[in-house]
Amino acid sequence: MNGTSTLPEQRKLQKENLTPDSHNLDLSDLAKSASRVIAPLWPIATFAARNPWMGLENQSFEQVARWLKDTRDVEIYPSSSVIHAAQNQGEIDEDLLEIGLQRWLDLQSIDLPREEAERYCRAALSLDELPSDLLVASEIKRVAEKLSEQELQTTEKHSQQTLSLLLEQQGGERVAHALDHHLIKWCKLFLDESQAAWSLPNREKGFYGAWRRLVPYDPALTHTQRKRLKDWPQEANFALKEALSALEIPQSKIQDYLEAHLLSLPGWAGMMLWRSQQSSQESSLLIEYLAVRISLEWVLIKPHFPLPEKKVKNKETLVPLIAAWTHWGDLPIESWSQLSSTEQRARLDLAYRFDEIVRRKIWLEAWEQTYSDQLSEIVQSKKIETEEVEPTLAQFTFCIDVRSEPFRRQLEKAGPFETYGMAGFFGLPIEISELGSGHTHPSLPVILKPQQKVKEFSPEFEFKQYQQRRQGANSLSYTFKTMKQNLLTSLLLPEVSGPWLSLQMLARSFVPRSTGRAFRKFREAWLRKPSTELSLDHTHTLETELPVGFSEEEKANYVRQALKLMGLTSDFAPLVVICGHGSHSTNNPYAASLDCGACGGASGGFNARVLATLCNLPKVREILATEGILIPEDTVFAAAEHVTTLDELHWLYVPELSETAQEAFDRIQSTMQKVSQDANEARLSQLPNLNSRSKNPKSEAQRLAEDWSEVRPEWGLAGNAAFVVGRRELTKECNLGGRVFLHNYDWQDDEDGAMLANIIAGPGTVSQWINLQYYASTVAPHYYGSGNKATQTVTAGLGVMQGNASDLLAGLPWQSVMQSDQEVYHAPLRLLVVIEAPREYVERLLNHDPALRQKVQNGWLRLATIDPEGYWENWSNEII
Repeated sequence: MNGTSTLPEQRKLQKENLTPDSHNLDLSDLAKSASRVIAPLWPIATFAARNPWMGLENQSFEQVARWLKDTRDVEIYPSSSVIHAAQNQGEIDEDLLEIGLQRWLDLQSIDLPREEAERYCRAALSLDELPSDLLVASEIKRVAEKLSEQELQTTEKHSQQTLSLLLEQQGGERVAHALDHHLIKWCKLFLDESQAAWSLPNREKGFYGAWRRLVPYDPALTHTQRKRLKDWPQEANFALKEALSALEIPQSKIQDYLEAHLLSLPGWAGMMLWRSQQSSQESSLLIEYLAVRISLEWVLIKPHFPLPEKKVKNKETLVPLIAAWTHWGDLPIESWSQLSSTEQRARLDLAYRFDEIVRRKIWLEAWEQTYSDQLSEIVQSKKIETEEVEPTLAQFTFCIDVRSEPFRRQLEKAGPFETYGMAGFFGLPIEISELGSGHTHPSLPVILKPQQKVKEFSPEFEFKQYQQRRQGANSLSYTFKTMKQNLLTSLLLPEVSGPWLSLQMLARSFVPRSTGRAFRKFREAWLRKPSTELSLDHTHTLETELPVGFSEEEKANYVRQALKLMGLTSDFAPLVVICGHGSHSTNNPYAASLDCGACGGASGGFNARVLATLCNLPKVREILATEGILIPEDTVFAAAEHVTTLDELHWLYVPELSETAQEAFDRIQSTMQKVSQDANEARLSQLPNLNSRSKNPKSEAQRLAEDWSEVRPEWGLAGNAAFVVGRRELTKECNLGGRVFLHNYDWQDDEDGAMLANIIAGPGTVSQWINLQYYASTVAPHYYGSGNKATQTVTAGLGVMQGNASDLLAGLPWQSVMQSDQEVYHAPLRLLVVIEAPREYVERLLNHDPALRQKVQNGWLRLATIDPEGYWENWSNEII
């Protein structure tokens, strides 16, 4: 095909290259299958941690690592610098490294003496780079030239890259870069969430429809390019077929080609995927995105047809292998000629197999096993309490969030308190509507769908007054935004608002803690939110809407389920506190990610209040009593929120207390200041540039929360490494370093294993998503992270970009995972799931949960168990 071929000629070529039924090819199915390589991306205001490889778990971690390296040059094993830093800090047991090496060698069949293979591999495990002078040495190139005719036992790589990227790699024009630039522009315009003053025309016709109508007038394209698109198909599906045909993509390669394009801008493509899953009206959005992208690609590369074929000479592959033996195998280059062809092939084969990915894999597994052994030692060496303890006054249920673990430990030290852990939505699949808000939002993990709606309400007279005050504040904010975006009023706005905004800027910059507190008190004083109640009783709604409230049976079911999941069905204390968690920060696009890593930015306080209120209902207690769950009459449930940025407990719902409950409440209040102080002191010591300051920890925490220039108000869930499912006695008084998700579970109350299965499928999956989100943002920050917070641009109300023409950045910022520009804070370890239960419980779980079995077998998470005798067992792929 040459550069002057016409569309009819291209259609003829399609008929010749593709099978007879190619015109009936369902591209929608292929696009859906191709979407496995990306993950849905939520808007940043409802940030939810996501596993970027959720659609690839049917392959091993190593296979995906090789595929990404080959396709996009993305590394997903930790870099050598990260590994060496962990080694220097004693986080990797080098005996385990040797075990890993021997295990790998045992699986190989190489015609070399074992001692020589071991010597070479141990040297290569140093992870130092091959000297550049070796790679260009003429002697090595001459040897490679002689050996290039020999057969080398290698696996041929079958990567699929876009034609625009191949053209760019071969020294052509920056077509791939230009294509990305065009797509970013159109995506920003179409997906804009009311941030732009002028919206994209024809948005109601969909992404492809709007683009199709406007692209003939796009000044960024040449006249010839616009002319070629003028008569392009009206439907996205036909346009995509036309473009693939014009690019001569064989039918057998179409899915691979679509995958390559989705991987080019995984952020924008992920947002399109998420939108396509939210409503039937936009279900075709992903194929529209591909139609626009590949149509533009054809237009941009058409002048360069026919494209040159990519050729890789065998000798170019051999040079680094020979250099590796010279550097690590202590084999001088002149000695190659003295080896037989069989000996040469054996050495080249070993060097090819023991590549950098294998070496990093062995290091990572040793690092992960070292952490597992350390956690096992901490748990198993714990001292058993023998002294008489004071009767429990209060019991607290926290979210499994890793930030709860240090706070729980300080709380348990402060008095006769017990703590429990469960998923922070407390088993309530609800959508919530706060007082005065015309919107509702789900308050549960994004992997679930809400089943009921709960509203906040107050007496009619008080509500109307509050609503008027709230609308006044919202109107002021809306007017300011409108004036700022309007062409004429934006010229006047600085004159009007300049003095006030200048004072605000100075105050927030120099006295952020006092300013933030003053603004918050002013807003609260102005709004004067009245006391509210919750719509817990079921009311009829339209069939298309979620029911409001719960039936009596549902109330009892949700309370029963929550109490069983938290392991609290007897021995109730006088006061039981359900604790949600949230965060507080200023001028932070990632605020939602600190509120909750799983629930789309919804803090757990509202759910905690709903559950506590349900637990106090006499009718619910009567139903539970008939089932053996006896809640004493003087036991009262309350709700609070753990503010993770401040390590404070804010009370949300405290009903009338019994005498014993009041005693417990007073005791909590008297100790909470010390608990907060100690928790803040330990937490702030982990933040860079703060551990040497002699400031009051509480004041410093408040400053971090209110300072609008602060890029790291807290570490969030950085450092997470394990998910422990077991009794609190297992980990109580253990310093787990804020790295462990803690979920209560007692196998003796779970005869059929259903509770364990629910924990692993729900909170376990969410924990894995969080873990891999942090992992990916650490090992490949340029691709899966979001770069430096200081240079980010909030875009279209959706997310952040670096500059004005980057991908929509899907991961965490540099400051959420890095201690400094050179030193990581988050250790990139795949999640370790530890289950306290007999071996047969875990075997049954794996037999009934193929998804979990697949994750463990393919290396996406690790599994360990603690049996009733206290024996710790690591489950390897071979065991499963």
